Amino acid sequence: MSKMSDWFDGMSGRASRFAESRRAATERRDAERGLSREAKADAGPQQPEPAPGPPPAPVVRHEPAHAIPWGMRVAAEAGWRLLVFAGVLWVLMQVVSTISLVIFAFSAGLLITALLQPTVARLRRIGVGQGLATAVTFISGFVAIGLVGWFVVWQVMENADQLTDRVQQAIEDGQKWLIDGPFHVSKDEINDIGNTLSDWLGENTSELTSKGIEGVSYLVEFLSGAAIAAFTTIFLLYDGKRIWNWCLNIVPRDAREAVAGAGPRVWATLTGYVRGTVLVALIDAIFIGVGIYFLGVPMAVPLAVLIFVFAFVPIVGALVSGSLAVVVAFVTNGYVTALLALGVVLLVQQIEGHVLQPFILGRMVRVHPLAVVLAVATGTLVAGIAGAVVAVPLVAVLNTAVGYLRAYARERQPTGVAPHGATIVEVSPAGPAPADEAPPSDGKA
Repeated sequence: MSKMSDWFDGMSGRASRFAESRRAATERRDAERGLSREAKADAGPQQPEPAPGPPPAPVVRHEPAHAIPWGMRVAAEAGWRLLVFAGVLWVLMQVVSTISLVIFAFSAGLLITALLQPTVARLRRIGVGQGLATAVTFISGFVAIGLVGWFVVWQVMENADQLTDRVQQAIEDGQKWLIDGPFHVSKDEINDIGNTLSDWLGENTSELTSKGIEGVSYLVEFLSGAAIAAFTTIFLLYDGKRIWNWCLNIVPRDAREAVAGAGPRVWATLTGYVRGTVLVALIDAIFIGVGIYFLGVPMAVPLAVLIFVFAFVPIVGALVSGSLAVVVAFVTNGYVTALLALGVVLLVQQIEGHVLQPFILGRMVRVHPLAVVLAVATGTLVAGIAGAVVAVPLVAVLNTAVGYLRAYARERQPTGVAPHGATIVEVSPAGPAPADEAPPSDGKA
């Protein structure tokens, strides 16, 4: 019992102590609150607390590209694409320069095929077999080309002595004119010029010899290219349709129909260009050749053949061949004949440019004169005479192909759908608003 009483006494003591500690804490808190109320009363009336405002807007950090002006962004986008395009062109030019013989021989075979293929088609329509029609056309064409070349060489060899005598006489007449004319050049100065020329020839004999050796290598390359062009012509005349179908299999399936439609149109353009150019060149050669023949210019027939060949280089070829005819007329027959020959050349070329080409070539292969000049200049810089010959038909073919492919894509484009990548308006900051953000039709916001 004594233990139970002791336990209850301890519990009551602890409870009393806890109550006293709580009472003391309460009194201390009340005393602190009383002091704070007295301090606020001494400070005067309280100011109303301001109403809580909206929370601060979060800081938005845009993409770094948005800090660049729009024009600079467009210029940068176009710039790196142009650099990539220039790199691709440079690689293609390196490849072309490496295999230039094969490329230009194939191009020559393609042009000859475009000239001869209508004859094969005509023979096929009258019942001649494919192989026989190809053989007859090929042999006839290359025999004709060989005969023309042989005739030119024969005429040059036949008239070489006469031309040499005329040139020597022209040199002597020029010397007399320099001595007795308004310049009053002395004989010693003329002899010094002749001696200087002889010394230059003696000092550069080795270089001239090396150039002659290079000429032999060029002859070998020419014969190799002629062989490749001949084989190309044979196979394209005989099996051109199957070769074209095989090439179509390489084209991606989505673009195959468009390319298949562009092919016949491109071939018609190339055929029309080659046949029209041959006809125009033939007319130029005949009329200029007849004109200088009646003027008494020697080697009129070889000059006419050269005019025919040079006519395949538009504008530039006519200028070079006409100048050559005028120079020969001046050297051989004097300046009066040269002026008359110049008149004949200019008259025929004006008829060619304003009558023959528009009538014969037509709109199908019409190319702007500026494009012709730029194409010929570029082709000459890249690949010499061969590049000048190939440049204009290449431009005409590309013009036809691009025009057809553009029309093909426009016809098959769904209505109301803008072409992808064709315009920058849709991403431009000044572009039109999307359809869901457009203002109402009555003009009210």
